[in-house]
Amino acid sequence: MNLVFLQMKHPIIQAPMAGVTTPKFVAACAEAGALGSIGAGYLSAADTRKFIREVKARTEKPFSVNLFIPEIIEPNEKQLEDAYNALEPFRRELGITSEIQKRSTSEFDDQVQVLIEESIKICSFTFGMPDEKTIHLLKENGVYLIGTATTVQESKLVVDAKMDAVVVQGSEAGGHRGSFHGELTLSPQNELLIDCVNAVEIPVIAAGGIANKMMLETALSAGAKAVQIGTALLASNESGANPLHKREILHSTEGCTTFTTAFSGKAARGIENRFISEMKNAEIAPYPYQNDLTKEIRKEAAIQGKSDFMSLWSGENVHLTTAGTVKEIIEKFI
Repeated sequence: MNLVFLQMKHPIIQAPMAGVTTPKFVAACAEAGALGSIGAGYLSAADTRKFIREVKARTEKPFSVNLFIPEIIEPNEKQLEDAYNALEPFRRELGITSEIQKRSTSEFDDQVQVLIEESIKICSFTFGMPDEKTIHLLKENGVYLIGTATTVQESKLVVDAKMDAVVVQGSEAGGHRGSFHGELTLSPQNELLIDCVNAVEIPVIAAGGIANKMMLETALSAGAKAVQIGTALLASNESGANPLHKREILHSTEGCTTFTTAFSGKAARGIENRFISEMKNAEIAPYPYQNDLTKEIRKEAAIQGKSDFMSLWSGENVHLTTAGTVKEIIEKFI
């Protein structure tokens, strides 16, 4: 089984990276022979449609849209209040005086409808799988479905849900863990890849710490049909990452990343900074509420040029990242 349907020139998928992907970046990845991916996790349905149309205006190549599976969590009001108060020193230092942020809502069902109306043929999911009705609707409309797994058990659940392929995310991956079943598990990409290739029959896509041609070839030789890369492309000219984020990536050192729940309430890997360090023992609201509480802090920190309060999502091999155009970086993998 292969990924011919995805029409990639190279066996490379650009990681969706919600919040930093732009139409220019996604189109550049597609034009360079990879599968470009829109990180639509934080977008409204209207913004998802606008983004899709802007990518279409820049490339005729196929691209994917990634959606976050909504999580229904009833937060404890005391916990939310404590989490808000824990952030007060950072708000004070940045001069933020606004009240508690409005809680975000998911427009997942409307986004799915947008994908169908815009004739998107490839869709990936993070933080779980859609329900059976949604899967049936997408498949009826010829959409190729890709799940995300961080364990062998999750990869089997992706198969059970009738996904067409699975991204297996090793512990080295930057950004949020795609975990959705059982305890948070951290398995190195090479070990997880082999275990999942042996456990499922759908195409397996390797993700996590893949920073160069040698790592790509190792993953393919272990049975991956393609690799998904994110951090390696983050400092590219076309990347929508904040210039401060790019600077920190290009000046990073080996071992500089860590896992934290401080920014969003969900475990994610990024470059360790003051915010992560000082929040280690603080009250943290569950996802997505913590993400809402820290949104203005992250935004204001970027405006003021203070990377110590920004979420600098990066994979474990961030120190190997280079600058250049998307095309130049992808050519180094080939």
